[in-house]
Amino acid sequence: MTVPNTHARCVILGTGSALPERRVSNEELSQTVDTSDSWITERTGIKFRHIASPDETTSSLAIASARNALDAAGLQGSDIDLIVLATATPDHTFPATATKVQAALGMTRGAAFDVAAVCSGFLYALSVADSMMRTGMASKALVIGAETFSRILDWEDRGTCVLFGDGAGAVVLGLETPAADDPSPRGILATQLHSDGRHHDLLYVDGGPSTTGTVGKVRMKGREVFRHAVVNLAEVLDQTLALQGLTSADIDWLVPHQANARILDATARKLGLSRSKVVVTVDTHANTSAASVPLALDTAVRDGRIQRGQLLVLEAMGGGLTWGAAIVRY
Repeated sequence: MTVPNTHARCVILGTGSALPERRVSNEELSQTVDTSDSWITERTGIKFRHIASPDETTSSLAIASARNALDAAGLQGSDIDLIVLATATPDHTFPATATKVQAALGMTRGAAFDVAAVCSGFLYALSVADSMMRTGMASKALVIGAETFSRILDWEDRGTCVLFGDGAGAVVLGLETPAADDPSPRGILATQLHSDGRHHDLLYVDGGPSTTGTVGKVRMKGREVFRHAVVNLAEVLDQTLALQGLTSADIDWLVPHQANARILDATARKLGLSRSKVVVTVDTHANTSAASVPLALDTAVRDGRIQRGQLLVLEAMGGGLTWGAAIVRY
């Protein structure tokens, strides 16, 4: 039986991340791909990315990021009763990669499952966990974004292979009932999710168990994706802020999906937001799909930029097309 707590909010108790050991520069990439450091940097802002070795998997990165987040929260895996893992690159077609994380962390109750929304996956997973916790289905949750995108790249297509990297990020969520006299209680304040399947062919993988029987490779129409990203992200951010009667002036930090430096700049301009308020890690991580937002969040928490009580806006857009945003009082 579940008992909803209509007054409780999901709060971030800890953050964590993990990156593969191998760090690949644009110069190194140019030795095997028809590209150059200047070509990549000018178009994307990317300088480095991390590439998983054969013994590094989506689950191993997810487990490492989860352990770091649990350490930050002062908790153990046995304290968790929900894992929602966002990934487009699971270890296996089934079972869910989240169940491998569950076993590794010693979590023996509750539920663990994957969600698939590509680069928007972490926002989808965060929204799902928030809803489940506030309706009484869990008390503490791990929300993870983890990818080994290098496994599905066409390394002869310089338009896509230079853009992506591997990694994982995680947050631990707990329930907290704010004091009646607290004017700025912390927690997840609002989320908004969208999708439009008419644009499937702008960003997809040309394989799958029920179509080709193969894993497939990433295919993307970059200019069209860029155009949709700037418009959709600005709109969903405005919508999400409006739900709380807020404006972009209230934002302390924008923590966006790290797809491309140009998209980050264009989105900030549309919001009238100073770039100094945008957490940027695309230069060192590249696009890590569902791992991108929690990786950026953990980076800014650990280097001290993000402080308790600050207002964060998280956003992402990915294949589907899918997109979403969340407002969080950290």
